Amino acid sequence: MTGTDLTGRDGRRRPLIGITSYQDDAAWSVWHQRASLVPQTYVDAVARSGGTPVLLPPQPGGVGHLLDVLDGLVLAGGPDVDPARYAAAADPRTGPPHRPRDDWESSLLHAALARDLPLLGICRGMQLLNVELGGTLLQHLPDNSHQHVPARFVHHRVTVTDGSRLAAVLGPAADVSCYHHQAVDRLGTGLQVTARSADGTVEALELPDRRFALGVQWHPETDPDDPRLFHALITAGHRTVH
Repeated sequence: MTGTDLTGRDGRRRPLIGITSYQDDAAWSVWHQRASLVPQTYVDAVARSGGTPVLLPPQPGGVGHLLDVLDGLVLAGGPDVDPARYAAAADPRTGPPHRPRDDWESSLLHAALARDLPLLGICRGMQLLNVELGGTLLQHLPDNSHQHVPARFVHHRVTVTDGSRLAAVLGPAADVSCYHHQAVDRLGTGLQVTARSADGTVEALELPDRRFALGVQWHPETDPDDPRLFHALITAGHRTVH
């Protein structure tokens, strides 16, 4: 990426936005090996909204140094959070734990909150935000409610709480794309529910005492025609850029 790519039209440096990512087996060209990766939709959403995306795969240490140079953080979607993190036995329908990713993202999350770094949690990212602040999860929603068939998003409408930071971004309601079989149960400390679907499922959370700390259960990165959440994150990140 060239120097001009890192500068916006106003001459300011584009905010550096970290995106948490997977470590998984992957195949490309003639290769089939372990890789650090994230769906391109996250990268495109950050770049399209005026930020410079930086991938953050699980790794040993370095959280403080990373967050010292980042201007915002996206906790991306992914596998189920280990139920042991909220002192629950695993439901048979809960996916296998990915403890290195849980540990890595937990460290990033707590360090970001301590710095008041702008934060957007997406799907798993919202659930991790709730768990790390002392909340719990429902480990399986009714079949065919928020996840029907593999790799197909479910589209529905969510109602947003009036007066919330999310309402300032999206207005009173939004049509969203989701893919999850778990959901927030007991709320973590300090969190407020700011959106629900028609069946009552928690669709968004926020920390009102932080500059920008939001979690959404849906996948805004999949809709290039509605960049409002990423624009809001980037705008908050601009305030830390010198």
